Amino acid sequence: MGHPVFARIYARVRPQMDAQGVAAHRARLLAGLSGAVVEIGCGDGGNFGHYPPSVTSVLAVEPEPYLRARAESAPASVPVQVVDGTADRLPLAENSMDAVVTSLVLCSVPDQATTLAEARRVLRPDGELRFYEHVAGMPGRLQRVLDATIYPALSGGCHLHRDTLGAITAAGFTVTEVDRFDFPATGFNPAAPHILGRATKAGG
Repeated sequence: MGHPVFARIYARVRPQMDAQGVAAHRARLLAGLSGAVVEIGCGDGGNFGHYPPSVTSVLAVEPEPYLRARAESAPASVPVQVVDGTADRLPLAENSMDAVVTSLVLCSVPDQATTLAEARRVLRPDGELRFYEHVAGMPGRLQRVLDATIYPALSGGCHLHRDTLGAITAAGFTVTEVDRFDFPATGFNPAAPHILGRATKAGG
C-alpha cells in the first residue's frame, strides 16, 4: 500500500528539508520525551536521531514499503523497532504507551478522527501526544478544491485544508502547548501554516 513514487521523492528531498529547518522542528517536537513511544507514520526515519536518551523505546509504524525499508537502517539515538502498520490499527495494547508522536502525517491519514482515537487508546492515562503538522491556510476555497481533486494523489495522500488542531481536541485530548508558525518553502512544499505542540489524554 502507499504512494511509491512520492515515497522515493520524499526520501530524496527529506535531508534537504531537514537542513532548511525541519530538523530543528523535529528536535523541538521530541524534546523532553521519556519512556515508551509510538511514532505514527515514521517515513524514512527522519525523527530517529532526535529522540532524547530518556526515551527507552520507539515503535515506529510505517505502511509504505520503500520508506519502511529506509527507516530500518536510519541512524537512531535510542532503541527503535520499525514495523508495518497503519494509523487506524496500531499493534499495541490499550493504555500501553507513554507518548504518541505524529510528524507531518495527520495531513495524509485517511481519517483523522480514527487515527487520533487510536492514538488515545494506546496512551496511558497520563500519556502525551506530540504533534508537528501543517494545517489549513488561505485561500481556503482553493485548498478545498485541491484536496477534493488532484493534490492527495500527487502528494502521498496529503491534504492542505485540515483543521488538525480541532481534530486533536475533538478526539479527547487537552492541548497544553501549541506553537503556530508559517514555515518557508522547502523541497517540494510551499510555505504553509504549521502547528507544533503537546496534548494530554483528557479524561484519563
